[in-house]
Amino acid sequence: MEFTINQIAQLLNGRVEGDGSHKISRLDKIQEGKPGGISFLSNLKYEPYLYTTQCSAVIVSQDFKPSKPLISTLIRVDDAYLGFTQLLESVEKLSKPQYRGVESPAYMHESSRMGIDGYRGAFSYIDKNCQIGDRVQIHPHAYLGEGVSIGNDCIIHAGVKIMRRSRIGNHCEIHPGAVIGSDGFGFAPQPDGQYKNIPQLGNVWLEDHVSVGANTTIDCATMGSTHIGKGVKIDNLVQIAHNVRIGENTVIASQSGVSGSAEIGKNCILAGKSSIVGHLKIADNTTVGGNTAIMKSISTPGETLLGYIGMDIKDFLKSYAVFKKLPDLQNKLKELEKKQ
Repeated sequence: MEFTINQIAQLLNGRVEGDGSHKISRLDKIQEGKPGGISFLSNLKYEPYLYTTQCSAVIVSQDFKPSKPLISTLIRVDDAYLGFTQLLESVEKLSKPQYRGVESPAYMHESSRMGIDGYRGAFSYIDKNCQIGDRVQIHPHAYLGEGVSIGNDCIIHAGVKIMRRSRIGNHCEIHPGAVIGSDGFGFAPQPDGQYKNIPQLGNVWLEDHVSVGANTTIDCATMGSTHIGKGVKIDNLVQIAHNVRIGENTVIASQSGVSGSAEIGKNCILAGKSSIVGHLKIADNTTVGGNTAIMKSISTPGETLLGYIGMDIKDFLKSYAVFKKLPDLQNKLKELEKKQ
């Protein structure tokens, strides 16, 4: 596929600076750009590459001011990152295969229903009493358990397992190997030291526009629903335990874990390998840094939290009591030094 710089600028509602007649056939990293490619600059750490790249065009924000002469034509948009994202979405729509129909062998129980213009890949399995919306793609080796409901325009990638009674909203995408609705980790200790299984009778409810990464697991609730709010984005290899509630537009990065019955607010960010202890409540707009363990509820919206070290629990609690007072102790020390 080829488009002129002028055509791409029109698509992005952008403004061209330079020769807009050059043709673009490729998306490039700015540091590796070649003629015929297009890239973007949003993080100024990469600005030096703007003056050396061979890209035919680079997307920048309206307020960006180059400090050196440029080889590339610029496309100015309100936000360079969002503009390039819009371009990626357009390229994906044009290049993505259009899946329709039913491959063989594929199984769907006679009591289940699927809407128009759908796709069922080879070796997919749909159990009884499932309700599936329009334009849903169910790729090879995917499994839908009894009573699963899926809204319109969803993509269920290869090898996904959606267990019984799970509810999936509209425009959701579940990536390969994810498991939705597996049993929550519920075991009751017995007097003889063994553990008795606690039946997990609830389900998982994903609202609209949720994305679930590859090999992520979301456990069903003991009762009620493990609830993932509208617009939540979950990375690969994330564990969401039973009865967890996650507010809308929260993002969770790879290898993070949320323990049972925790409640995460709206528009939160959980960076890679972060963890939330069970039954805690995390306020809206909280940011949890990488490798950070949250062990108490966060009630103030907008906080950013970072840091954790593993040690004996008694020593840790003693150290923590001192550690959180270190800024005050430092100020007092400075005051004492001034008096000497």
